[in-house]
Amino acid sequence: MGIAAGGSKNGPVSEPNIVPLIDVLLVLIVIFMVITPNVPTGLPTLIPQPPPPQLKLQAPEPHTIVVQVMQGGKLMINQEQSDWSALGARLSDIFKERAEKVAFVEGAEEVPFSAVARAIDIMRGADIDHVGLITGRDNIRRDPL
Repeated sequence: MGIAAGGSKNGPVSEPNIVPLIDVLLVLIVIFMVITPNVPTGLPTLIPQPPPPQLKLQAPEPHTIVVQVMQGGKLMINQEQSDWSALGARLSDIFKERAEKVAFVEGAEEVPFSAVARAIDIMRGADIDHVGLITGRDNIRRDPL
């Protein structure tokens, strides 16, 4: 593609050179492909699956820690009363000598999810590796500490 040499009956004819335009567009495409933003991801979750009907349910681990978020901002760690300011320190004390750092959080039906999310955040801050959610239908025994 270039400028045609020579003229015609009506005078010189010029054709636009579009090769540099195509080069610029290809460079822009490559730049936009390289700088695409990464999509932020949240916490990894596992959705609980119901057990098969023929499988007998086993009793949970006797050292299971369940943090209950109750109406009115009350907290319970298993059967022990707690409050928001002492939750992180108490959980750190409980889990400092445990190899498996797994705990569960349960919210009462009338509690807003923001309170449950606050409890999860405090639990993750207390170096608990895995935080499970308990729904109203789950049945976990809450032994005293």
